[in-house]
Amino acid sequence: MRFMIVGPGAMGLLFAARLRKFADQDVMLLDYKKERADLLNKKGIKVEGIRGEFHVHVPALTGEEVTIAPDFVMIFVKAYNTRDVAYEIKGIIEPDTLVITLQNGLGNIEALEAIIERKVYGGITAEGATLLGPGHVRHAGYGDTIIGPFHERLSNLRDILDKAGFRTEIRDDIDGIVWGKLMINIAINPLTAITRLKNGMLPRIDGTRRIMDECLKEAMEVARKKGIKLPYDDPVEKAREVCIKTAGNISSMLQDVLAGRPTEIDFLNGAIVREAERLGISAPVNNTLVHLVHAIQETYQERMV
Repeated sequence: MRFMIVGPGAMGLLFAARLRKFADQDVMLLDYKKERADLLNKKGIKVEGIRGEFHVHVPALTGEEVTIAPDFVMIFVKAYNTRDVAYEIKGIIEPDTLVITLQNGLGNIEALEAIIERKVYGGITAEGATLLGPGHVRHAGYGDTIIGPFHERLSNLRDILDKAGFRTEIRDDIDGIVWGKLMINIAINPLTAITRLKNGMLPRIDGTRRIMDECLKEAMEVARKKGIKLPYDDPVEKAREVCIKTAGNISSMLQDVLAGRPTEIDFLNGAIVREAERLGISAPVNNTLVHLVHAIQETYQERMV
């Protein structure tokens, strides 16, 4: 099968490398930066971490260099780049190409479908990865990958991902699954970005633990009013559990802040604020977190440390 992995960040590199190395698939990386694509072609991908270390070459191409349509497109770019990616892949994919997004946040599926004018399959992955440099990723944690709703060709994709080492499941209740991950992200990501702490510290500190709980209570009310069925009973307890299991992890938003990059705050806590406004309810804790992360992003050049 031909795979196009969109986005050479930590997760995109991890999936591309393991699909090529362990599932023996025809994989290419799509990158909008020609210089970075050239560097990836020269250096290849180095993966280290919980499952050992290996090196593999995966072709990196820009959109105009792609001449053969893939069977599967898997999108890993930051949510704020989704629309640009949709326009990029629209001229590459064919009618039988399946497009799957494993991005964080809300609105990615809708944005893709509006532009490429076809069904897009969503999902989540609980794999943990840290970008150490161009083409260099640390595999920091192992977890489930869930995709849906059901399509017969997704069964083939599941088998390939399993072979690559990604424990994969197909589910029809994908909206609830996406919201389930959103809950974890809104509780952990902004607080790690603001405090610059690793995940495991958040439930151990009274202040951050209280803020986690309050932002989740707001989001739970939004989900309840929208009729979203979450994949677990207690988001507060689940978020604390994830913090403990990923205690040493540097969250993706903290990685962005440390690197001086834009964050996905508008598609995480910002999405909760927008949904709350549509429902006529307030989400002051989530709104405050959004503004604090915005303030950090806007003052990267001014910060003391």
